[in-house]
Amino acid sequence: MVKQVLVVDDDDGVRDIIQLSLEATTDWTVFAAASGQEGIAIAKAKTLDLILLDVMMPDEDGIEVFKQLQDNPLTQSIPAILLTAKARISERQEFMKIGVRGIITKPFQAKALKQQITQILGW
Repeated sequence: MVKQVLVVDDDDGVRDIIQLSLEATTDWTVFAAASGQEGIAIAKAKTLDLILLDVMMPDEDGIEVFKQLQDNPLTQSIPAILLTAKARISERQEFMKIGVRGIITKPFQAKALKQQITQILGW
């Protein structure tokens, strides 16, 4: 079955790179959202296998969006990987404590993105 992935990032360039990279190296369907609320709406409407969620976004940060996803029965079982430039160990530990499946540090290598995701999720 084809995986369905949602990328939530306010940076158009990052969103495009992730989407193009994953579409070029996998048979996954990749959806994109420019804000947390747009991402939540897509997550409610689609059957997703993964959400890639930027931590630093205006309005609501990725942590707040993740908590909203966890509070909703329609979206709480979707695994989430955070995208962040924050690489300090203490911050990573905090992110893992709230239930995210993994963290990918920005800047990332587009060619290695699929491998990082499959390794984190065991796909």
